[in-house]
Amino acid sequence: MQTTRRVDELRETISAYRAAGARIALVPTMGALHAGHMALVEEAKLAADRVVVSIFVNPTQFAPNEDFAQYPRKEQADSRMLTAAGVDLLWMPPVEEMYPNGPEIDVRASEIGDVLDGAHRPGHFDGVTTVVARLFDQVRPDVALFGEKDWQQLAVIRRMVLDLKLPLVIQGVPTQREDDGLALSSRNAYLLPEDRAKAVALPRALGAAERSIATGGDPAAALAQAIDTLTAAGFDVDYVELRDAATLGAPIEGQPMRLLAAARIGGTRLIDNIAVTHE
Repeated sequence: MQTTRRVDELRETISAYRAAGARIALVPTMGALHAGHMALVEEAKLAADRVVVSIFVNPTQFAPNEDFAQYPRKEQADSRMLTAAGVDLLWMPPVEEMYPNGPEIDVRASEIGDVLDGAHRPGHFDGVTTVVARLFDQVRPDVALFGEKDWQQLAVIRRMVLDLKLPLVIQGVPTQREDDGLALSSRNAYLLPEDRAKAVALPRALGAAERSIATGGDPAAALAQAIDTLTAAGFDVDYVELRDAATLGAPIEGQPMRLLAAARIGGTRLIDNIAVTHE
């Protein structure tokens, strides 16, 4: 696996891939890789001839009171995992290479980035769209893969690609979970053992709400029950909401819907989501 930290070297390698007629897949990450990221890599290998993985802990998507400095960084371990997985190129730029003049030009996420997580983390999705737009410009992939665990992020990026008419495909990959159902996340490493035991209440509460709604139950009652369940388990709930799967607006009968939640347990903020399937 080749590793580069300079844009000029990256573009030289990408140009060589293109000259050979290769189809290129990009898996953007912030590192601290786990099985969820590796699932993205495996799907990328099926979707393209060359796989590029980026690792960049993006400062523009962290609010001043968030965990940018503490966000886990495991470059050597990540590199070993990607080498073993058969990745072709690791793009690991320093901040000054990604933002040589600072993040002076932003890509706004607009309304789809202002709800749900965006309402609780103002500016977060502007930071996401800004860095992802730069990654797309640098790598020029044919396909980029993102995990469905971050459903709002996936929806925001799909909208950005559509609105900017970017020539690539955005492919979502299903959420990878622990045996007890907890969604894999780099932030799970923050959980103390007692909080990890309680954290399984999040996917279970969403599952119960989904079953209620899918069988004709009142959505408002199902959401209220999920919030009560999480609060009783020790969570501080930011939101549990039912939304249109594509627009993240109000759900529309007959259109795909998604249950989304964010809550804190022991100081660690977890997110999760599941599709609602009507019986």
